[in-house]
Amino acid sequence: MSNIQILGLKGTIDSIDETLNLIDSIKEDGEIIQLLNADSIASKNHVIHGVNQAILSFDRGENLAKDLSVEIALRCSAQRQISKAFELLGLKEGNMNLCAVIINSKNQNSRLSEFFSVDDSVFIPDNEKLIEIYGITDKEMENISLEDIIIDRITKLTVNY
Repeated sequence: MSNIQILGLKGTIDSIDETLNLIDSIKEDGEIIQLLNADSIASKNHVIHGVNQAILSFDRGENLAKDLSVEIALRCSAQRQISKAFELLGLKEGNMNLCAVIINSKNQNSRLSEFFSVDDSVFIPDNEKLIEIYGITDKEMENISLEDIIIDRITKLTVNY
């Protein structure tokens, strides 16, 4: 895979199905556009690591999902179950902070900006919320940064395969 872009977006989701259909309609063959709930993201590094692990899982034949977009959600959420991954990182109706993972695309930044506001401030983490979402303990926080804890959990999905 080449040409991986991580983009912060803000917008309103009136209908999850309509939004997913919209994303499907602007994708070209071979492109991947995965929207994630940025409120459950610690940083761009968190997403980059999850995307890399998802791609590597397919290369090694250790993928948990049949679709790379779903695998990206699994890895970024540090979950093995698709339902849990989308509970953490899935779209919700209403105003949302979004993270777009765009792979093999030449111009989806501009296409997405027709529907959402580009805003990388969505990557400023709400540590208290992330600690609750990922069930991070005080003991873990004593030894390592929040971002690194989540990245470590993503890595452990591979180790515990």
